Amino acid sequence: MPQEVVLVVPCYNEAARLDRAELLRLARARDGLALLLVDDGSTDATAAALEELRRAEPARISVLSLARNSGKAEAVRAGLRAALASGAAFTGYADADLSTPVDELLRLVDVAAASSRDAVMGSRVRLLGWRIERRAHRHYLGRVFATFASLALGLPVYDTQCGAKLFRATPALAAALEAPFRTRWIFDVELLARLRAGGPGAPPLAAEAFEEVPLRAWRDVGGSKLRPGAMLAAGLQLLVLALRLRLRLRLRLGSRR
Repeated sequence: MPQEVVLVVPCYNEAARLDRAELLRLARARDGLALLLVDDGSTDATAAALEELRRAEPARISVLSLARNSGKAEAVRAGLRAALASGAAFTGYADADLSTPVDELLRLVDVAAASSRDAVMGSRVRLLGWRIERRAHRHYLGRVFATFASLALGLPVYDTQCGAKLFRATPALAAALEAPFRTRWIFDVELLARLRAGGPGAPPLAAEAFEEVPLRAWRDVGGSKLRPGAMLAAGLQLLVLALRLRLRLRLRLGSRR
């Protein structure tokens, strides 16, 4: 029987960082919620750790193993496509280090299930009384990047890079996941851009199809593989994405005239 929500967790050499107890708590927290753990060609003990989790909850946890390391973007895409093929009504992804805590992921799942939106995304907004623990340089660089991403997408989005997102299983999502992502660091933005642009049999999604949910807790976890130097490459990728999106939207509008 298909699960209602399948949450994809991409993993590459995460054996030392996996919080097995919290992942099991997440998998057991809601009826109809399942985890798909994607092993992205890990070279450490990740495969054994994921198999141990699967054996602990075989009805709620499954493992997808990629033959070689393909990067987080492809691991997420492969997981989302597998979730759609399983018949899930919603699918999405979360970081293996649980930088978005389990309780916040569950809140996001509940919001998505009760919403009519096609995409529900966690957003790291720093407010009094909330625990958004982010390194200062990442916060400020992230704000600059998010501003340009918002302009590129034509969406008033605050945080494109938070690794907690859920999507309704629609033809638009299936079309957006058909081809591998062109970008490495900003595949989140590319996925949103594809949904905005639409594809064969999948009309573009309007701004009203997206919803951001401010997270009450989030933390930077040590060992992140992204380095500040990658921001330049991300900026160039964003520029190319923006040009592609505008061209595709213009072509679609022109074809309707």
